[in-house]
Amino acid sequence: MSAAAGMSELLIAGVDEAGRGPLAGAVFAAAVILDPARPIAGLADSKVLSESRRDALAILIKRDALAWCIASASVEEIDKINILQATMLAMSRAVAGLAVRPGKVLIDGNRVPKQIALPAEAIVKGDAKVQAISAASILAKTARDAELVALDAQYPQYGFARHKGYPTAEHLAALEQYGALAEHRKSFGPVKAWLARQQGQLF
Repeated sequence: MSAAAGMSELLIAGVDEAGRGPLAGAVFAAAVILDPARPIAGLADSKVLSESRRDALAILIKRDALAWCIASASVEEIDKINILQATMLAMSRAVAGLAVRPGKVLIDGNRVPKQIALPAEAIVKGDAKVQAISAASILAKTARDAELVALDAQYPQYGFARHKGYPTAEHLAALEQYGALAEHRKSFGPVKAWLARQQGQLF
């Protein structure tokens, strides 16, 4: 076995997703292989970090990690294969996009995407237990938030920069007032219900 092959077997990729619950936008996932020689202080589950701290850590992760990749599954894919399978797809895309092949993949949650053809393990609450998963959670969250901020610039009346697509009272009121966009997930309850009401009004 070569030294490079031995190193590859020791490398751990952490994987996490962001955006399973929102009514709009793609679901994102990230995979990160941290560099043991360049530790990053302050890594934690992205949900417990402030937005400014996440943004700062995302810059450090992209600079200092051995490899990282952010991927997504589109609204169309979510509506076609369901949010769970779309999340698995985004995760597998993130792993496949790594420039360095890991020896093992650790995934936040209780499922391993069947498309990942590497030794893999699901870890419940892994984003709070494994630094590589914490790093992945930060990259996935910041990438998804950036997409929703961009969507907000297109459709400011929906408030996407504030609620990031989640079904808040503000978002539901905007959906009722302005209707569903192409970026809304048509298979999700509130959007599906709005579309059904519109369909009913046509007859």
